[in-house]
Amino acid sequence: MEATGEERRAPAAFVAALGPETGGTAAAALPERLQRREAERQRGVARQRELKEAQAVREEGSEFFAAAFGREREAVEALLAAGRPEEAAARLQGLQKLLTESVRFLAPYEVRQGQEAVSRLQADLAARRQQLQPKKKFAFRNLKKEAAPGAEPRPAEPEERAEPPAPGSAEGESGGPPLCGFSRAEGRELELGPAELLQHDVVLEELRGCQVRLRGNPNTLRVRECRGCTVLCGPVSTSVLVDGCSECQLVVACQQLRTHRTRGSRFYVQVTSRAVIEDCSEVSFAPYTWSYPGIEADFESSGLDRNSNNWNLVDDFDWLASDRPSPNWSLIPEEERVSCWD
Repeated sequence: MEATGEERRAPAAFVAALGPETGGTAAAALPERLQRREAERQRGVARQRELKEAQAVREEGSEFFAAAFGREREAVEALLAAGRPEEAAARLQGLQKLLTESVRFLAPYEVRQGQEAVSRLQADLAARRQQLQPKKKFAFRNLKKEAAPGAEPRPAEPEERAEPPAPGSAEGESGGPPLCGFSRAEGRELELGPAELLQHDVVLEELRGCQVRLRGNPNTLRVRECRGCTVLCGPVSTSVLVDGCSECQLVVACQQLRTHRTRGSRFYVQVTSRAVIEDCSEVSFAPYTWSYPGIEADFESSGLDRNSNNWNLVDDFDWLASDRPSPNWSLIPEEERVSCWD
């Protein structure tokens, strides 16, 4: 049915009845919506451009890192092969620093590969140092007492003997880097000092409810299958590996911290690279808070940079979502942190 003239004029009369202000707002609404859409489009274009630029920077940084890391790694290997471990150690510290400063633009798998390469070189360095150490010479002495009549003469004894390992101590493997530490102890207070720790590999294994104090500068620290223990350790020159522990508190300073199969434990750390966890749950982190007389000298000999601490940067290799934090680790609230251990 065709509308009458009055019906066709009704919308205009309706608009007039609303007043001039309302009519003007309705007329301006369309351009405002277009302006908003255009602004949103421009913001989207800017975000895409920023993402592309960031991706290009990451790719360029990754390529530079791979080339520089490869050159430094080959230099360390050549120095080790030439029997120059101290020079190799200095270059290795530079290699670790390069990795630490590059983690912000590297993919997690690149960080992991770099950390594994550094760990292998650290093990090679420790083994090379041990290989080049002069072997102890044994001096033989003659028996001062004459044998009783009819008795068979006793053979001469060496002047120096290796002491048998004390109960609860970890014994090093023959031919490897020097080891020290404790194993299979329960409810004990255990301690090692600077002379026992200096550039040694320390192993703590199968301890239950123990308090361990390591005052000094070890080369590496490995903590395995411990329950309900508190471990206080001075600056470690290279890496700390924690595996299969539960309900422990560990206070460590190191270049690299890797934690596997660990539950319900707290870490107070100074670490120059990013800490790594794998197959862990309910682990939490806070800054390193232990101190003892002589710790500054131990930091100096360890080569650790006291101004570089990534205690709150943790890579969880079991958590791939980049837009949500891992539920397996957290930061210890300030009011719950321990500041005095002795």
